Amino acid sequence: MDWTRAVDGYCERLGPEFWAEPVNAVTNAAFVLAALVMWRRTFGLGRVLCAILAAIGIGSFLFHTFAQPWAGLADVLPILVYVLVYIYGANRDFWGLGRWASLALTALFIPYAAVTAPLFGMVPGLGGTASYAPVPLLIAIYAILLRNRVPGTARGLAIGVAILLASMLARTLDEPLCNVIPLGTHFLWHVLNAVMLGWMIEVWTRHVLAARGAGR
Repeated sequence: MDWTRAVDGYCERLGPEFWAEPVNAVTNAAFVLAALVMWRRTFGLGRVLCAILAAIGIGSFLFHTFAQPWAGLADVLPILVYVLVYIYGANRDFWGLGRWASLALTALFIPYAAVTAPLFGMVPGLGGTASYAPVPLLIAIYAILLRNRVPGTARGLAIGVAILLASMLARTLDEPLCNVIPLGTHFLWHVLNAVMLGWMIEVWTRHVLAARGAGR
């Protein structure tokens, strides 16, 4: 595989230049800003998630400037790490599971995504966004299962699903609307994702604080 070949996957990019996607590149600052805001509001695992959130912004910036496969890897790997760390935190803190049980259930995300992503790939028009679709589905499942145990946390997760679906719509419409919106809509994927990921840290933080207050 040629790790330095040019990648042109977004409406805004019209050439191989570093700043060929200025809006897509600059809007990655939203991830770093969300990480900084939440760093002051959270602790423990929440701060680990903040660090990963900032790394997501940096990786995505690299991909939308260098636009090469190695940068694409720097883009997607922090996202996967964030998802896995959050699932671990949800298993441990939302369900009260032990470390090893939480880790074992977290590991199941890999086969879960391997099975569901191809199914979402069959949805017409979803394209590359299909690889992200298992995430809102899983969050929705957690929200439903937690609705009686911790209704406030379940509502927070449901809000996260709604924001993520909106961001996925923006990502999906980038190419189809390219002739209508030359700038594309991918930058909204960045902004909405930054809000969503920051919000998910807030959901975890509120849950842990509430649990401590209740003596759980």
